[in-house]
Amino acid sequence: MVSAVAVAIALSWLMAAPAAAAKSAHRSRPAASEPAAKPADGVAKVPLPQPRPADAPARQAAKGEDAAPRDAASGGPKADAQAPPPPSACRLALTEEVAIAPSIPPIKGPGGCGGEDLVRLEAVVLPDKRRVALTPAATMRCPMATAVVNWVRNDVAPLAERLGSAVTALDNFDSYQCRGRNNVSGAQLSEHGRANALDVQGFKLADGRLVDLTDRTQPRDLREAVLHAVCTHFSTVLGPDSDWYHEDHIHLDLMERRNNYRICQWDVLDPLPKVAPLMPAMRPDDAPPRETAEDGDVKGGKAAAKAGPAATPGVSAEKAAAPSESAADDGAAAEAEETEPAASPPAAQPVPAKSGGKRKHKNKS
Repeated sequence: MVSAVAVAIALSWLMAAPAAAAKSAHRSRPAASEPAAKPADGVAKVPLPQPRPADAPARQAAKGEDAAPRDAASGGPKADAQAPPPPSACRLALTEEVAIAPSIPPIKGPGGCGGEDLVRLEAVVLPDKRRVALTPAATMRCPMATAVVNWVRNDVAPLAERLGSAVTALDNFDSYQCRGRNNVSGAQLSEHGRANALDVQGFKLADGRLVDLTDRTQPRDLREAVLHAVCTHFSTVLGPDSDWYHEDHIHLDLMERRNNYRICQWDVLDPLPKVAPLMPAMRPDDAPPRETAEDGDVKGGKAAAKAGPAATPGVSAEKAAAPSESAADDGAAAEAEETEPAASPPAAQPVPAKSGGKRKHKNKS
């Protein structure tokens, strides 16, 4: 039994060996239908364009084409990078000889806030090279900064000299702030939101004095001089009595209006009068007692009873005591009426004849 199985296995192995050898031989031979590989020297070459001559004219970019992509491909600046705009004429004029005002990038805020050609005004340089600092530094447009510089150099500095000192600082109450007018939510955009305004409370002198422009106790001629100066340099000036929002500072801006209309509303107020205290002083403890109205009436009634009828001013005591003649005659007439019988009525008197009209008219006239 075992030998029969071994013989069957040997026969199956002998039959499978020739078939495997045939398959390997078939795989090793190339197929007759496949084309033979071409040699490397027979590969077709694609023609390339000739290099551009060095003396060829420069190419003109198509309309609207930007050279930035070519710069980016050649390893130059980025495609989205743009050269900064050239400085404005205002920026060129606002040199370090007149102000310390470095340029800052444009601001683009919500609702139209911000602006271009902005500077940070840190100090104003006077003709004698002294500096008037803005505390804190103010962010504003270049034209507004130029107006502030001209005002300080041409008006504030000479005014401080008349006061016997020199101006050293300008109080910046508010400059750029993205908000509505008068800080009212939803109101029209303020000039502060456009970086086109400055709020000033006063200026400081070298001797330590602080000139508050809304202080009633400051000299009136000083505040009026500042009023006339700012209304010359700025298109809008708002101060005390303009509205309830500018009682403690002066608002300045360069708002553009039709026909160059300007607003100058600042009432230079006089000092308030001295008012007496509302409550009276305390009554001293050693003061005599006060007489009340009831006590006065009682004492007056007792005095009148003792004195009798009041005397008439300008009449002597004898005349006041004696009855008048008319009163005596009336009393006598009353007694006669009681004792004597009534008298008969008097007889009718004849009526005199009327005189002429002419005579009557003469008597009337």
